[in-house]
Amino acid sequence: MTRFWWVRHGPTHERAFCGWRDVPADLSDLPALARLSALLPHAPVIASDLLRARQTAEAIAGARPRLPDAPGLREFHFGDWDGRTFDEVSASHPDLSRAYWEEPGDITPPGGESWNTAARRVDRVVEGLIGQGPDLILVAHFGVILSQLAPALRQTPAEVLAQRIDNLSVTCLRLDGQGWHAEMINHLA
Repeated sequence: MTRFWWVRHGPTHERAFCGWRDVPADLSDLPALARLSALLPHAPVIASDLLRARQTAEAIAGARPRLPDAPGLREFHFGDWDGRTFDEVSASHPDLSRAYWEEPGDITPPGGESWNTAARRVDRVVEGLIGQGPDLILVAHFGVILSQLAPALRQTPAEVLAQRIDNLSVTCLRLDGQGWHAEMINHLA
């Protein structure tokens, strides 16, 4: 059995699409970080290579071993939409932006990647980490966590997009002989 403890990075306070743009996390809520760290097992910590995830991983790692950052755990690549507000994207690409959220799968933003492409990228990292220990802590992003939660809940991408994944929350997924199962979703310590 393997458990992956998915942690969403600290808040960025961005009001625009924030995929591969490298923005810092606000980690000023030290009591929340302490509670989060106390909830997590003593296990290796791996993070997306984006600043907000790396900073969060460092803030909660404590005496836990730190594995090298994984570019494959980056947030979905929003391409030309990155840095633009939802209203701006909706105005410039009304049909495409609506389809991207309502029919996730192969719909791709200009210069970006689809849900399916991003999920396969994350799946490759996850597959490479299986067997690295009974527990692993992965600090990543909203879309990344949802891409792994969908199969655990036996939901489609469109269904799982309704799930909240708050900043500094924990989603624990367990892999056994029957597949992935959700033990905890969006838990705030």
